[in-house]
Amino acid sequence: MNRESFVPPTSQSSSSAAAAGRAFQPVQAITYLCASCAAPNTLNRSDPVRCKECGHRVLYKQRTRRMVQFEAR
Repeated sequence: MNRESFVPPTSQSSSSAAAAGRAFQPVQAITYLCASCAAPNTLNRSDPVRCKECGHRVLYKQRTRRMVQFEAR
């Protein structure tokens, strides 16, 4: 894209921003495993870091299920 064809965005309302493809994504909860009782816990951003079953404060983030491959030299 060259410099002359660029048009800076103007201030838009939130409804027109959503229509332009810039919709806000909802807050996603993340699942953690308790270190003490191994119970799965789903926490949002504002939730305290504490197991809902036993009250333990050490939680581990679950591993990803997608394949991750690194290239070694």
